[in-house]
Amino acid sequence: MNVLVVGGTGFIGSHLCRELHSRGHDVTAMSRSPSGADLPDGVETATGDVTDYNSMTDEFEGQDAVVNLVALSPLFEPKGGNRMHDIVHWQGTENVVKAAESHDVPRVVQMSALGADPEGDTAYIRSKGKAERAVKSSGLDWVIFRPSVVFGDGGEFVSFTKRLKGMFAPGVPLYPLPGNGKTRFQPIWVGDLAPMLAGAVEGDEHVGETYTIGGPENLTLREITEMVYDAEGKSITIVPLPMALAGIGLTVLGAVPGFPMGKDQYRSLQFDNTTDTNDCTVFGVDTSSMKTLGTYLSERN
Repeated sequence: MNVLVVGGTGFIGSHLCRELHSRGHDVTAMSRSPSGADLPDGVETATGDVTDYNSMTDEFEGQDAVVNLVALSPLFEPKGGNRMHDIVHWQGTENVVKAAESHDVPRVVQMSALGADPEGDTAYIRSKGKAERAVKSSGLDWVIFRPSVVFGDGGEFVSFTKRLKGMFAPGVPLYPLPGNGKTRFQPIWVGDLAPMLAGAVEGDEHVGETYTIGGPENLTLREITEMVYDAEGKSITIVPLPMALAGIGLTVLGAVPGFPMGKDQYRSLQFDNTTDTNDCTVFGVDTSSMKTLGTYLSERN
């Protein structure tokens, strides 16, 4: 198959391009700045911006499937403010769908997020919900993935815990965690997710399905933070930061130019990022065989 991976030089995209290439597919990784990408020989690169339809549409010609991975981080406020979520996720996805339909690409695999909802509580979640709606209303054979947070080499989730400390308690041994770090996540290793995405590209049985995907463990932000520091042989003292105070702090600091979090990110920490129905089994994956965050951290340190 000829497969176009939009956002193919990013964290998840580079792993997926390697997986698809290893399966014998002809892969093109498209991004705004593809030069210097860490991709296998034989994976083509192309320049294109999902927010600029004319910059990317020609790359869809002759493709059998497109995977749309372009996304802004839900952990930090984007440059340009939260309106950028709609511009990149929703309008960008509409451009991907339009280009696929114009060039007769039959299938789109869309990366969404747990809790995606056009009426959701954060700009990120709302934009992901609108993007899903654009995909589902298209004439394409579509597959949608809603993963929990993804970790692995090149990802930002592990480093997020350290940046959080730097925001609330720079230079001191205490670590105030919003809500005492009770928000729950279901981290999934990118090396486990990429083969599932590739399977959705290849298998007709996945058409019209929306999959919620998580890793083998439900972990609180506090547990994750302790694991990250323990793996590096460092000791921290976590103290609870009431959510109300965290909200005030992030709302005020979010108005400071360059500060990476704001009120929307505070809202996201009020909701768990887990799933009761882990669809990894659809792809023949048993959660017991998936890599845990603890194993990953011990391997990299």
